[in-house]
Amino acid sequence: MTSSTARSSFSKRLAATCAVLGLATVGIAAAPKPANAWWYNHGYGWGVGVYVPPVVVAPAPAYYPAPAYYAPPAHVWIPAHYENGYYIPGHWG
Repeated sequence: MTSSTARSSFSKRLAATCAVLGLATVGIAAAPKPANAWWYNHGYGWGVGVYVPPVVVAPAPAYYPAPAYYAPPAHVWIPAHYENGYYIPGHWG
C-alpha cells in the first residue's frame, strides 16, 4: 500500500511541476516584444528610411481548376394537365 501512495504523491508532484513549467513557458512566449520590421537592423537597407527587402525569384503559382462533377440530370415532376383533350395525371418525367 505504501508503493501506491508513493506513486500517487510522485505523480501529483510531477504534474504540479509540469504545470508550473508550462505556465512559465506560455508566459514567456506571450510577453510583449518590439514590433520591428523583419528587415530592420539586418543589413537589408541603406540610408535613412530606405529599406529594400531581398527579392525572391520563383515561378508563378499555377492554379488548376478543380475537377468538375457532372451529375446526371434529375427527374422532374410534371404536374397533372390536359393534352389533346385527355387528362394526364402528374408523373415523373
